[in-house]
Amino acid sequence: MSNNISSSKDFSKMTEAERHKALDEMSDEDIDYSDIPPLDEEFFRTAKRVENPLYREEKRVKIKPKVLDWFRKNAKEENFEALINDVLENYMEEHGGGKV
Repeated sequence: MSNNISSSKDFSKMTEAERHKALDEMSDEDIDYSDIPPLDEEFFRTAKRVENPLYREEKRVKIKPKVLDWFRKNAKEENFEALINDVLENYMEEHGGGKV
C-alpha cells in the first residue's frame, strides 16, 4: 500500500468535514487493515448479536408450539426471538423482499 491515504494524513488533526471528505475520496485499496486481526472461526463462534432497540416494534404473532419449541432449543443464549427475526429476514431477502 504505497499510496495509503491513512498513513499520509493525520486524521486526528482534521475537522469532521475534512475527515468525511478524505474518507469519501479513499478507495478500498487505500485502507490500511494491518492493525485489525483476522476474523477466524473462534471470532464467529463467540460473536454476539447486537441489535438496535430503536428499530424494534412489538407485535403479537401466533406461532405453533412445536415451531416455538424448536427455536427455543436451537437459539444461542436463549435469544430465540432474535433467531426467529433472523430467519424471517433471510426469508424476505431470498424471496424478493429486499435487504432488511
